Amino acid sequence: MLRITASLFLLISFFNSFAQTNLLRISADRRYIENADGSPFIWIGDTAWELFHKLDRKDAEKYLKTRAKQGFTVIQAVILAEDDGLRKPNIYGEIPLIELNPEKPNEKYFEHVDFIINKAKQLGLYIALLPTWGDKVYSKREGIGPVVFTDKNAYSFGRFLGERYKNKPVIWLLGGDRNIDSPKAMNIWRAMATGIKKADGGQHLMSYHPAGEQSSSQYKEDWIDFNLYQSGHANKYMPVYRFAEVDYNSVPVKPFLDAEPAYEDIPVKFWEYIKWDDLQKVPESILNKDNTIKNPEYFKKGFFTDYDVRVHAYWNFLSGACGYTYGNNAVWQMFKKNDNFTIPCLTDWKKALKRPGAKNMIHVRKFFETVPFYTLEPNQSIIVSKFAKDSTYISAATTRDRSLAVVYLARGQKVQLSLNQFKSHCISVSWYNPRNGRFSIPFLIDKTNEFTFIPLTSGMYNDWLLVLNSMD
Repeated sequence: MLRITASLFLLISFFNSFAQTNLLRISADRRYIENADGSPFIWIGDTAWELFHKLDRKDAEKYLKTRAKQGFTVIQAVILAEDDGLRKPNIYGEIPLIELNPEKPNEKYFEHVDFIINKAKQLGLYIALLPTWGDKVYSKREGIGPVVFTDKNAYSFGRFLGERYKNKPVIWLLGGDRNIDSPKAMNIWRAMATGIKKADGGQHLMSYHPAGEQSSSQYKEDWIDFNLYQSGHANKYMPVYRFAEVDYNSVPVKPFLDAEPAYEDIPVKFWEYIKWDDLQKVPESILNKDNTIKNPEYFKKGFFTDYDVRVHAYWNFLSGACGYTYGNNAVWQMFKKNDNFTIPCLTDWKKALKRPGAKNMIHVRKFFETVPFYTLEPNQSIIVSKFAKDSTYISAATTRDRSLAVVYLARGQKVQLSLNQFKSHCISVSWYNPRNGRFSIPFLIDKTNEFTFIPLTSGMYNDWLLVLNSMD
C-alpha cells in the first residue's frame, strides 16, 4: 500500500544525499542518470543563469540554502553570463576574461565561481555549469555577445574549466539558448567539449542547452551524454510530451529532460511586448519606481503560474523524462529592485525564491521518489477516455510488469482506464495532491475491464495524480 510520511521522506532524502558523490553516470538502460553507487539521481533543477555574475557570496549562499531546503538537486548557472557578462563586472568588480580573451581567464572572477560551487557541494547540490551563454559563440542568432570564441581558444577554455572543476559536483551544459546552426559553430562547441573532457578525463556528464522549442537530440554528438530540450515560454499547456516523445524514441537512446520550460511569473510570449532596441524596453507607466511591474495587464496573455509549473513537470516525467527544471523570471536574472532587467519582473529575486511554484517542487520530488520515476514507462494505452492535446491532455505511465500505474489529470477531470494490463485482480487506488504533497487514504477495487475514476476536486488549478498499485 503506497503511503509516505514526512519523516520517511526526509530519511530517504538523507540517504540519497549521503550516497551522493561528485560523479554521476548514465544508467545501464540509458533512461536516467544515476549516482556512482548505482542509486537513481532525480534531477530537480532551477535556472539561476546569472548566479555567478549578479550575487555576492552572502546572497549566493542564501539562494543555495533555500533551494536545497526546497528539494532541488541541480542549479543551472552560466560562467560567461548573458547580461553582457564579458564587459559588465560581477558584484566584486571582476570580469571573467582579460582583454576578452578566453585564453586569459581572470583568477579573481573564478575564485567567486569556486566559492559558489564549493558551497553547493556542501549542501548536496550539483551545478549544471554552462561555460558561456550561446551569444559568445558564432550563430545566426545575434545577442549582446561579443562573439569571442574560435576552435582554438574554445579548446583552451574547455581545458582550463575541465582541469579546475574535475573534482567538483558539476554537470557540463554547453550552448546557452542557441542552436548549432553551422559547421563553424559545431566545430567551436566540439572543441570546447573536447577540451573539457580531455582535462577531466570525461568523468562528468555533458549536454547541450538549445534554443526554445528545440532539443539537443537533433545533434548526434558523442559528447552529449543526455539530451535537453527547452519547451519554452510561448504557451500555457505547452505540449511538452511532444518533445519527450521524440527524445524517448531517439536513437541512440539517452536520458532526457526539459531544462527550460515556462518560468513562473514570466509573461506568456513576453517578446511580443518588449522593444529590444529600446533602452527602456517597456513603457515607463507600467513600472513601479523600483522597476518592478505595476500594471501586469500590459502583458495581455498573462503570466505563467505555479499551476503551469506543475502541469509541465508531471507531463514531462510521465512522458519518460529523467528530471525537470523549474524557473522563475526574477530568479534566473537575479533581479534586484531599482536595477535593470532583461525581462520585466513582478518582484525581486529574494521574494521570488518562495513563490508557490518553487515550493511545489518538493512535492514533485517526493512523489517521484515514492513512486520511483526510473521504473515508469510512458503508456497511453491504458487511457480509454477521449482527450485533446490541450488542458485536457491526460498522461499515463506504468511499470514494465504493470504492477503500478500513474495518471496525471491537469484539470481534475474524470478518467476511464482499461485495467486489462494489470496483473493483479485487486488494485489499491490513491490520489496524490500536487499542491500540498499529500496522498489520500487508499481504497481497493476489483479488477474489471474498464473503470472510471473521479478526482476529489475538478477544474483548472485542481490537478491530481492517480496511483494504481497491484496488491498481489
